[in-house]
Amino acid sequence: MLSSGHFSHAKGVLMKTFSIISVCLITVLLTVRYIWLLVKKEIKPALAMWVMFSTAVGMSLVTYLSSGNFSFFDNILNSVDLIYVVTISAAIAVFGDKTSKITRFDLGCLIVVLLIVIFWIFTQNHIVTNFLVQTILVIAYFPVVKRLFETRQNTEPFIIWIGMLIAPFLSLLSSQGILAKVYAVRAIICVGILLVIMLWIEVAGKKSKKSEITV
Repeated sequence: MLSSGHFSHAKGVLMKTFSIISVCLITVLLTVRYIWLLVKKEIKPALAMWVMFSTAVGMSLVTYLSSGNFSFFDNILNSVDLIYVVTISAAIAVFGDKTSKITRFDLGCLIVVLLIVIFWIFTQNHIVTNFLVQTILVIAYFPVVKRLFETRQNTEPFIIWIGMLIAPFLSLLSSQGILAKVYAVRAIICVGILLVIMLWIEVAGKKSKKSEITV
């Protein structure tokens, strides 16, 4: 018979394996879906924004790995996110709308991320750099939220954002270290708030249409 210690260890290994596989599968599906929308010209993302994402997510992972004796699997969400954003960036470069111009916001975020990279190179302060990167990744949601409020129309696909909410929850089962947990919780809060706003706009839009029909 297995002792309680062995059982707990086996349970922990099983949960970690489930977490890693689930997050990887969700990310693969999200990547395929996003590229499909890109190829079909249903979305027109700016390459500069995704280059910023790639740099920021990459720095987040580098500082995490440098902050302790961790592996890529200990922060699986950050690890697969890096593959996701780099793949999407490459897809945008190949299939994206070449007329999409870089906005001042995109350029500003990219410059700030590069400054954070320079800060890390000179200070080697992994913790502070990581938190600075998380701040940028939060700010990166602002244009989406702003567009939703200004247009009062939801053009964001629920399926992708729901997947992006489930993945960080599952990643917490295998996350090791405070920075890995911060990365996941930051994603949960940001995506959760965005989904609430999207849902609110959808409901408000339907109510508005009903009132117009009634009149």
